[in-house]
Amino acid sequence: MAISGAIALSQEKSETATIRALELKWTESYRQRSIDILSSLLAEEFVITVEDGNVYSKAGYISHTADSKVRVDIAEMSDLKVRIHGNTAVVTGSYHEKGVSEGKAYEYHDRLTDVWMKTGGKWQVVASHYSVPQKQ
Repeated sequence: MAISGAIALSQEKSETATIRALELKWTESYRQRSIDILSSLLAEEFVITVEDGNVYSKAGYISHTADSKVRVDIAEMSDLKVRIHGNTAVVTGSYHEKGVSEGKAYEYHDRLTDVWMKTGGKWQVVASHYSVPQKQ
């Protein structure tokens, strides 16, 4: 029993590391507008809610990412916590983005929740929610 428990724990740690790496890959592909990489990470049913409350499908998010009127200078994550539940992973953390949109500088300091699912041996993100914490 102890050996199978240790193996399960080892597999979970490995999956946690995989999800963490995929989160960083997603963030970097977004910053660099690497649409092919981004598309491979997002499930067909992907949906994201962004800071202003707008909701995008996979196609809408990719179109937003490809927008040449936006330049993302900084896109970084911190405080990532990954929780694995079978073939589902829930990630929470902090996100910082800074750039220029239509000639105007912007900066976000967000909280995020991402949901990943493993289908056919491949992890893809199915849902994401970003929000700006209210100032107290």
